[in-house]
Amino acid sequence: MMTNPTGRLTQGQFSFLPDLTDAEITLQIEYGLKKGYAWSVEYTDDPHPRNTYWEMFGMPMFDLKDAAGVMLELQNCRKTFPNHYIRLMAFDSTRNVETIAMSFIVQRPKHEPGFGIARTEGDGRTMRYRISSYATDKPEAERYTG
Repeated sequence: MMTNPTGRLTQGQFSFLPDLTDAEITLQIEYGLKKGYAWSVEYTDDPHPRNTYWEMFGMPMFDLKDAAGVMLELQNCRKTFPNHYIRLMAFDSTRNVETIAMSFIVQRPKHEPGFGIARTEGDGRTMRYRISSYATDKPEAERYTG
């Protein structure tokens, strides 16, 4: 049974849904702001499942109380990195610890090449698996240029 028939990257919330519109993204930002979350914008061209640390675009918006400011930062990131994955992260500091409360992808490259899996047999019947992104076959800045 195939659980991801689209072959799209499925990291964060809403990954199995169609891409969110800017109006839907704004509603999610407003929801997070009402909960007291601080937002940040991140991007990458290597979305390996274990690559949880993407590049931060700008600074975290701890004092921002308006969704329009987050959307402006997102638009600037989209202009700067039109062929990258971009996600929004919401941090909850209510327990005096920065914890990720929300995370979702807001931009994808037009073509998502996917991942390959390689199996290696070890001692006994041990099997080891390695996942690699087909995108990393190309150098940085050339991965999603068509």
